[in-house]
Amino acid sequence: MRRKARTARADLDQVLAAGFVCHLGVVVDGTPMVVPTLYGATADTLYLHGSVAGRSLLGAAAGTVCVTVTHVDGVVLARSVFEHSANYRSAMIYGVPRLVVDDEEKLAGLRVLTEQVVPGQWDYARRPNRKELAATALLALSLEEASVKVRTGPPDDGDSPDAELGLWAGVLPLSTVWGTPVPDPVLPPDVPLPDHLRRG
Repeated sequence: MRRKARTARADLDQVLAAGFVCHLGVVVDGTPMVVPTLYGATADTLYLHGSVAGRSLLGAAAGTVCVTVTHVDGVVLARSVFEHSANYRSAMIYGVPRLVVDDEEKLAGLRVLTEQVVPGQWDYARRPNRKELAATALLALSLEEASVKVRTGPPDDGDSPDAELGLWAGVLPLSTVWGTPVPDPVLPPDVPLPDHLRRG
């Protein structure tokens, strides 16, 4: 619906900043594929990564793709099933991605992606070596063409005849939170949890 559309660039930035999982829609050998993958966003670029053996990422560099990011903030329960909905924030980004081949740019893109998922982890963990970089495919997609939609608020049937039914209506909020970190079973007990994970 048009009323759910958002045109301010800040709305796109907020949707992207709020997550790190996207769905990459691409046609490979004439067959459509939708692949969940991690992403990292800069001011003008979305980075997606995977294996160099992955047909979806390599195929994506050959044509137009659509990347979607969605956050569900609640289920909207109305008096009638027809009026049920969801509160959400979503973005669709379109374009022809570029396969990143320069090692320096690839490292920079992987840093963006890593920091999008867990801020502070890039400087804590070991960086990728040449062999690992060669085994990693990284796509860069411009954020120039994007569509953002947002739905907030209560059900839309509060002023309809269904409001007289005496049924409960409202929103069931939904949120994603980090749990308590679980150490690797083989981790020595004297290895402390790093500060950037304590803050997260």
